[in-house]
Amino acid sequence: MRVGARTEAPPGTGPQAQAQAGPRAQAGPEGWTAGLGEALAGIAERAAEHDRRASFPHEAFEALHAAGVLTLTLPGRYGGREAGLAQTAVVVGAVAGADPSVALVTAQHLMTHAALRAPDNAWPAEVRERVQRSAAEGPALINSLRVEPDLGTPARGGLPATVAARQGEHWSLTGHKIYSTGVPGLRWLSVWARTDDPEPLVGAFLVEAGTPGYRVEETWDQLGMRATRSDDVIFTGARIPAGHAVDLNPAGAPPAGRGTAFLGWNNVVLGALYHGVARAARNWLVRYLGERTPANLGRPLATLPRFQAAVGEIEAWLLTGDRLLEGAAHAVDAGDEAAARSGLVKYTVTGNAIRIVEQGLALTGNPGLSRRNPLERHYRDVLCGRVHTPQDDTILTGAGALAFGELGEGEIRR
Repeated sequence: MRVGARTEAPPGTGPQAQAQAGPRAQAGPEGWTAGLGEALAGIAERAAEHDRRASFPHEAFEALHAAGVLTLTLPGRYGGREAGLAQTAVVVGAVAGADPSVALVTAQHLMTHAALRAPDNAWPAEVRERVQRSAAEGPALINSLRVEPDLGTPARGGLPATVAARQGEHWSLTGHKIYSTGVPGLRWLSVWARTDDPEPLVGAFLVEAGTPGYRVEETWDQLGMRATRSDDVIFTGARIPAGHAVDLNPAGAPPAGRGTAFLGWNNVVLGALYHGVARAARNWLVRYLGERTPANLGRPLATLPRFQAAVGEIEAWLLTGDRLLEGAAHAVDAGDEAAARSGLVKYTVTGNAIRIVEQGLALTGNPGLSRRNPLERHYRDVLCGRVHTPQDDTILTGAGALAFGELGEGEIRR
């Protein structure tokens, strides 16, 4: 599964890029990939500007909705394609080749809608259908707001400090969320919070954009993925209907729809995203080395064995990523919910993606670090692959523990 599209322009055009190809034909019916390619071309052309300004690319999501991307995982009755993981990963990788910030917001939206289709989804039917219908009508993005200043990522345990207090037929939501990816463009905010009961329930409370009682603080000033505008959100008594407590569970219980299948989606889609960034970096690098002709050499750098071997190593890393992502995606789609294995796929693919861009920087020197060329931006963006849940230490600890568990206690003692 080759994820990512050729999106960078030839050297000499600065950070501008062109989307030469969309995802493979499996991504949709005949004619759909051509529409996606046109949308990606426009997104890629504006990626450097949005990165420099840390501005949210609203127009990108209008284009992706028009191309059918944002309805990819919606049910067919709402005009969706009911895509599985393999198809979704290809598309997310292609979008990442144009602008990974756009791809991350898109990925979170598509994964949420895939979870809403799951048989064990616990959301009230009328709320779920309203969210799905809104996504069919326009770019009504949705994402989860889970991380908090004191707690950090909830994947490492603990109760949220964000509290939902029951007030008759409504909930009043108070708390502070950070890293709220895509918040300027979100129609729906799925907020992880606890009730104010003596033995609190924990889960998702759905807030529609524009609801009184919350504000966005523009705190996002990161090294990479700058156009995601993952700002802070402060809830000061946001009042939501009782039915918008969409998935409440006892503290410590796993929420419905976030089992091993969801982890498989998360790991593969995030891996595909950063693999797409690495492929865009490779595409630019190959063209740069093919055109760069030092006066003392008299021929392109691409003709030197040292550069050929280094690019060959990049090709090996890309091929490894292609095969790992394809195998894991099809396994999850087939019901093989091996979360530990999909975690290792994410670890390997994102690690290799960073190596690919670092290799490009080593081969190009100062030009690779110049903002006139996209490699510098690709490097800042690809480094963000390390911070997504589950993080590397969690993945490796889990995989190691599983390996020892397969040995059995007696064999370990010997």
